[in-house]
Amino acid sequence: MTSAVQTANATGHPTRYWHALDDGRVQCDLCPRACKLAEGQAGLCFVRAARGGAVVLDTYGRSSGFMIDPIEKKPLNHFLPGTPVLSFGTAGCNLACTFCQNWDISKSRETDTLSAVASPEAIARAARATGCRSVAFTYNDPVIFHEYAIDIAQACHEVGVKAVAVTAGYVMPAPRAEFYRHMDAANVDLKAFSEDFYWRVTKGHLQPVLETLEYLKRETDVWFEITTLLIPGENDSDAELHAMTQWIMDRLGPDVPLHFTAFHPDYRMRDKARTPHGSLIRAQRIAHANGIRHAYVGNVHDLGRQSTHCPCCGERVIGRDWHQLSDWRLDASGQCGNCGTAIAGVFEARPGVWGRKRQAVDVSRYALTV
Repeated sequence: MTSAVQTANATGHPTRYWHALDDGRVQCDLCPRACKLAEGQAGLCFVRAARGGAVVLDTYGRSSGFMIDPIEKKPLNHFLPGTPVLSFGTAGCNLACTFCQNWDISKSRETDTLSAVASPEAIARAARATGCRSVAFTYNDPVIFHEYAIDIAQACHEVGVKAVAVTAGYVMPAPRAEFYRHMDAANVDLKAFSEDFYWRVTKGHLQPVLETLEYLKRETDVWFEITTLLIPGENDSDAELHAMTQWIMDRLGPDVPLHFTAFHPDYRMRDKARTPHGSLIRAQRIAHANGIRHAYVGNVHDLGRQSTHCPCCGERVIGRDWHQLSDWRLDASGQCGNCGTAIAGVFEARPGVWGRKRQAVDVSRYALTV
């Protein structure tokens, strides 16, 4: 464990996005919540706290564990398909979703659960040594461990490993710009397309998420995809799906992949039924009707609707059985092997062969002793 991580664990890691208030408190300026904190108080995210007249990050260098996943699990279908990604999260979240599917991590108030300790350099070395093409900040939102995620991304880039953010996109403009300067790909969780849902179910707001999506499209070269978890009776009406997919088409264009995934009862939303397969199919059809070229269904077994098809000739250019690739009909430049149409994404001449397996990694093996 490096001295920097030791120091962060003892005192909290310094952060930049905050300012002092006239009443002696400090305000966190990382996300739209703008938490105003008295000395010793933590924000809603639980991991950024007021200490010594400043806002510090309490989880720098700490994780609940590391796992090698298929990149399709993030989900990213158009970013280095078939390759392994080293995935990890910390604790806490800056949204309060009652349906959270990773609540044991994102809603954790116990930093003692963060038993894995790793410097950015150790994570980069572990990814490189295990053959991972990328590192994913996932399970909870990397926005709240902004400084740690950026340091890891920089360390990864030094050894040829890419950085992936799995995020709800709930962040202020200045830290957003700094964060995405260091990211290669992202999956943004667009939880619904109504302000009512965002405020009632997540205790957040829709507009900052839409602004993040537009920022990614207009101001960056980050490859990004969008995921919406369809919850029966909450965000799955035809009208809302039409409005959302039309907005994506108008503001982001037809080539941003969109994933509709199935909800299962969890955390504080156990009164809802699982998402019917038919609802996912309906959402995909609405997206396609509005011009979205690559819409997928997830958390169900559906080879046809999880595969990538050429938007011109309909050829299945990437087959997927859960997270296992089958067909591969892209040429070396990412064009359809049948008609030559370019498929949007980040592709290589050959797909990865990681498959659907998951593998735990002890990152401490890759730490340098001092």
